[in-house]
Amino acid sequence: MMEGVTMMLREPKMKIRSGRHSKLKRTLEGRRLEIIAEVKGEMRDVKAAGAVVPSQGVRDEVESSEADIQDDIEFALLQIKTENLGKVEEALLGFEAGSYGYCDECVEEISEQRLRALPFAVRCKNCEEAREGARDRERLVDDRRSLVSVFADMIG
Repeated sequence: MMEGVTMMLREPKMKIRSGRHSKLKRTLEGRRLEIIAEVKGEMRDVKAAGAVVPSQGVRDEVESSEADIQDDIEFALLQIKTENLGKVEEALLGFEAGSYGYCDECVEEISEQRLRALPFAVRCKNCEEAREGARDRERLVDDRRSLVSVFADMIG
């Protein structure tokens, strides 16, 4: 008898979870399509700009420098979009494996708020904050070592 009650209590949670996950999956799929379209559009723009450049004639140093900076920015943005696409695709694979929405560190369920804000999150808020804190401490230790080394070189 108790088992039947337990099963009845779990069923609504499973339905809510699958409903929550289906919305998030649609969000991820939509984001995937958006990123692919953006990347394709930017690649078309780069090809079109490359075809136009020879007809612009000779550019001075300032124009060349500005163009190089703009190219670097566009490349960095394209790189970020490509990385995000990879994260979205990994999250979609997580749906297939049944691991989506669970923290890679503590294996607890990631909050719905966090997944809505960052649908490809792989850690819960607490584990992500702990990871960032550890990374910050490592940087601080590395910075201190570098300063000690520079100081030792100066007086040594």
